Amino acid sequence: MTAAAHTAALEALVDAHTAELHLPTIRRRFRPLADEAAREQQTPLAYLAALLEAEVQERAERREHRRLIDARFPLLKRLEDFHFADNPNIPQATIAALADGSWIDDRDSIILIGESGTGKTHLATALAVCACQQGRRVRFTTLAGLANELQEADSRRELARVIARYARIELLVLDELGYLALPEGAAELVFQVISERNERASLIVTTNLPFGEWTRVFPDPRLARAVVDRLTHKAHIIETGTESWRFKHGLAQTKRRRRQPA
Repeated sequence: MTAAAHTAALEALVDAHTAELHLPTIRRRFRPLADEAAREQQTPLAYLAALLEAEVQERAERREHRRLIDARFPLLKRLEDFHFADNPNIPQATIAALADGSWIDDRDSIILIGESGTGKTHLATALAVCACQQGRRVRFTTLAGLANELQEADSRRELARVIARYARIELLVLDELGYLALPEGAAELVFQVISERNERASLIVTTNLPFGEWTRVFPDPRLARAVVDRLTHKAHIIETGTESWRFKHGLAQTKRRRRQPA
């Protein structure tokens, strides 16, 4: 057998074995990495380490991608894209500390309070993305979306299963608490999810309402107080202010376009 034929046979064997062992990255990259190892006169051990590192890295990237998809973010937002200079109300050092995720290990929660356009959803999403990158199970939903899902599950007699599923998620993001009043019967269902997670798993809540006005969402005052009590227990409360930087940016862009010559 010629050297070329022997090499081809070995490559076919590696290709078959990596397919059987479900090592797609090694299967795709063993040839170019072998060429690189030959050029750089690497040892066989160094070549093997490079192959395994490539497989592990790509598997980690695929898992992270899957977690980001499973989280159901409407848009991906990252901390590096947030302009803290636009909203000096937000404590940058606090957000940076929260990005490490230790508050999730402690089963704490985060409540972001402020008017529309002050960065609440961006920060909530960005911190949740950090959690995904740390290998945590995350789910993003609006409060109205959660209420609708729970009511539909209740009508199908699947409520217990859905609540149990939400209880297993390490971080639940509840966006837009305060924009819509919950429909009749939904407030109690949402409360069940919040109670099930209380001191067991973390939440991020964004709201445009001060706590004293949560009866606009949870009409029963006792239920509203119970929700506030559970959410604020062991919570990092961050006020994002009242001035919409999104509105300011839109206004500035409009003025710039008007100044441009026709």
